[in-house]
Amino acid sequence: MATRGRPRSFDRENALLRAMEIFWAHGYEGATLTDLQKAMGGITAPSFYAAFGSKEELFREAVELYSRTLGLPMTKGLAEGATARASMEALLEAAVESFCRPGKPRGCLLVLGAINSMPANKGIQDYLRGLRARRQKLMQQRLQRGVDEGELPAGLDPVAVASFYTTVVDGLAIQARDGASRKALAFAVRCAMAAWDTMVATT
Repeated sequence: MATRGRPRSFDRENALLRAMEIFWAHGYEGATLTDLQKAMGGITAPSFYAAFGSKEELFREAVELYSRTLGLPMTKGLAEGATARASMEALLEAAVESFCRPGKPRGCLLVLGAINSMPANKGIQDYLRGLRARRQKLMQQRLQRGVDEGELPAGLDPVAVASFYTTVVDGLAIQARDGASRKALAFAVRCAMAAWDTMVATT
C-alpha cells in the first residue's frame, strides 16, 4: 500500500537529486517549498515532510549528496596527486569542471548555498561554512604532507597557501555563477598555479 499523501511513483533518490539542483541554483532561502515540491515530482506537503522531515533536513541531505558526487573529483584530485602542486592543480581543474557542468546550475552549492541568511537560518550558514573550512583543512594537510616528505620547504606556511587556493576556488564558483566561460576559469587556474613557485618559496 502506498504511503498516505505520497504518489505511487515517488522516487526518493531522484527527488533528492532534483531538490539538490534547486538548492544549487537558488540557494537555501531562495528555494521555496513550492519550487521544491514541483521539482521533486509534484509531491504534496505531507509527503515532503514524511520523506525528508523539514526543508533544513532536506538541504543538509542534498549538500551531502552534492559533496559525495559533484565534490568527489575535487577531493580525489587533492588526495591522489603525485605532488602537492599536482594535487592543488587537480583540485582547481576539477572545480572548473564541476562549476561549469552542462545542464546543471553553475557555481558551487557549498559556496553559494547560504552566503547571506536571515538570523533564523544561521545554522545553515554555519553548516556550509564548516564544510568549506573542512575542504581548506584538507588542502592544509596535503601541503603539510609535502613539507613532511621534503617536497616543499620546511618554512612553508600550509595555512597561508591553503587560504590562497581556497580563495581561488571560491572565486571560481562566483565567477561561474556570474557567467564566466570555462576558458576564462581555466585561465584563472593557470594563473593561480603560475604563482606556486613564488608562493612556496616566500611563505
